[in-house]
Amino acid sequence: MWDFSVGRSVSVMLRTWPFIVLRMIVYFGITLAYIVATGTGAGVGWGVGHILADGGPQSAALLGGIAGFSVVSMVVYWLREYILYVVKAGHVAVMVHLVDGHEVPAGKGQIAYAREVVTERFAEANVLFVVDQLVKGAIRAVTGLIGGVAAFLPIPGLSGVVGFINTIVRLSMIYVDELILGYNIRVNSASPFETARQGVVLYAQNGKAMVKNAVWLALIMWGVAGAIFLLMLAPAGAVVYFMPGQLSGWAFVFAIVFAWALKAAFVEPFAIACLMQVYFKAIEDQVPDPAWDRRLAEASSKFRELKDQALGGFGGRRPAAAAQDA
Repeated sequence: MWDFSVGRSVSVMLRTWPFIVLRMIVYFGITLAYIVATGTGAGVGWGVGHILADGGPQSAALLGGIAGFSVVSMVVYWLREYILYVVKAGHVAVMVHLVDGHEVPAGKGQIAYAREVVTERFAEANVLFVVDQLVKGAIRAVTGLIGGVAAFLPIPGLSGVVGFINTIVRLSMIYVDELILGYNIRVNSASPFETARQGVVLYAQNGKAMVKNAVWLALIMWGVAGAIFLLMLAPAGAVVYFMPGQLSGWAFVFAIVFAWALKAAFVEPFAIACLMQVYFKAIEDQVPDPAWDRRLAEASSKFRELKDQALGGFGGRRPAAAAQDA
């Protein structure tokens, strides 16, 4: 079936509990911001609606709720680089060491240690963000190059089914950028763009094994996320009962947002730990295949841009730090 150990991944996740707590604070803070902003917007809209000639308070409250929800969404969008740099990258840095059987150095807290590691590899948050976006774009080409799920199901007459399952395969690869980030940290890279390029090539040349495990993992995660969503529907149902009307529709939205927060805090780290096990084992003693490098360059403009960035400069540690390592 799959090539990762569920128990080992859960153990790694639990041992990074400071980051789990940080994730809970960040993502539940975002959820609370959605609730407060939407409720405030709806309240203001309800008050303003009483003095409007047309539409009445219900329509104005609905518009106010949408405005509040949209404002928080824009703030989260602008904070995405900071969340990636501090929360996701830091958590990945600690998980890399634990998956490899190492411990966080004594006398250092996990978050402080992770910040030190990430800052050393990526001098600025925007460097990490650019690497992350280019890797996401480059990875999209991998499923097409390995033939998608058709490589596993060479049965004629199933083109429609294969197309649907290939869509699932593409959705299952949403954590590959964190995986490549982990590889960048693992090899102690001074050139994040070049190391990311190599990491993508290594992923592609082991693509069939990686995609198989990613699909199994996606099915597990969707099942867990679905269960979380159903649990969140209980308090949402209570809101609908006590606050019937147009605004009760927001209860369903809040259930989705709460489920997303729980998934981001607990399920995502588990998935990354699983994929790290498979990826690090698969690429052991391997070097990037030039043939795969060429195929990716031909298929993906983002991969070509990643190569250009690698050739243009190291873009990682500050020059002084890189010189000391030389």
